Amino acid sequence: MKKINSEMIRRAVAHLCVEANIKLRRDVCAALNRAVKNETNARAKRLLKQLLDNARIAQADKVALCQDTGMPSVFVEIGRDVNTQGLNIDQAIQKGIEDGYRKGFLRNSIVSDPLLRPQPPKFGPGVIHYDFGSHQGLKITVLPKGFGCENKTQLKMFTPTASLDEIKKFIISVVKESGPDACPPYILGVGIGGGADQAVLLAKKALLRPLDKSSSLAHVARLEKELLKKINQTKIGPLGLSGATTALGISVLAAPTHIAGLPVAVSISCHVLRSASVHFK
Repeated sequence: MKKINSEMIRRAVAHLCVEANIKLRRDVCAALNRAVKNETNARAKRLLKQLLDNARIAQADKVALCQDTGMPSVFVEIGRDVNTQGLNIDQAIQKGIEDGYRKGFLRNSIVSDPLLRPQPPKFGPGVIHYDFGSHQGLKITVLPKGFGCENKTQLKMFTPTASLDEIKKFIISVVKESGPDACPPYILGVGIGGGADQAVLLAKKALLRPLDKSSSLAHVARLEKELLKKINQTKIGPLGLSGATTALGISVLAAPTHIAGLPVAVSISCHVLRSASVHFK
C-alpha cells in the first residue's frame, strides 16, 4: 500500500465530515423511496417525500441535512500492512474534524467539560474507535450522530435466561418511548452480547451497515426482519404523525458474552443517518 501520512488523514477526515453531513447515504435514500411507495397514509407519504426533498436540496446547495450536525464518531480500521510508526492518528483526526466542520459551516456543538459546559462550544474533539484486523489498508468512517436520537440510547442487562420475546419487547419499547422525539422514521442499531461497553459500541457500529444488507447469521437476520415488522406496526409513523413507516431498517450485531449475563443495547438514529468512509489501500 502507499505510504500514509498525518496530512492525508487530516484531509480525508475533513472531507468525510462535510460529505456525511450534506449527502444522505444512498441506502437511506433508497429506503425512503421504498417507504414512499409502500406508505398508505397520505400525510405520511407526503412527509416522506419532503424528507427526500430535504436530502436533494442539502446535497445540491451543499448545506447540512440537519441543523444538529452531531458529535463525530470516527471508526478507524487498521490492516496488518499499515505502518503506524511516526503517525499521530488521533491528532490528525481531531484536526480534520475541526477543518471539516469549519469548511462546511457545520455547527460547533461540543463542550469540553460535560459538567461546567464552558461557552462557546467547539467543533471537537470527536470520539475515536480503533479496530485492528487482517484486512489490507486503512479505513476511516465518520458517523456524525445528532443528539436528539443519541439521547434515546438504552442499555439493558438481561439475565442469561431471558427469552427472545423479552429482548424483542425491550427493543420495541425503546422505540415506543422515543415516540416522535428523535425524528422518525428511525434506523435502529442493536448490540447484543459482550460487556455493557461493547454492547453499546456494537449498537452504534450496527448503524454503519447498509440497510439493504441483513445479518449473515440466519437467526439474527430473522430477528431483524421480525423486529422491523413489529416496530412499523406501532404506527408512530414519520415525525410521529402516524403511518406505516416508523422505521426504515434495523441492524443487529452480536458478540460472545459471559455465562452470567446478556447485555442488549439499542442505538436509534433519526431518518438522517449520516456516515461516510475512505479506504487507503
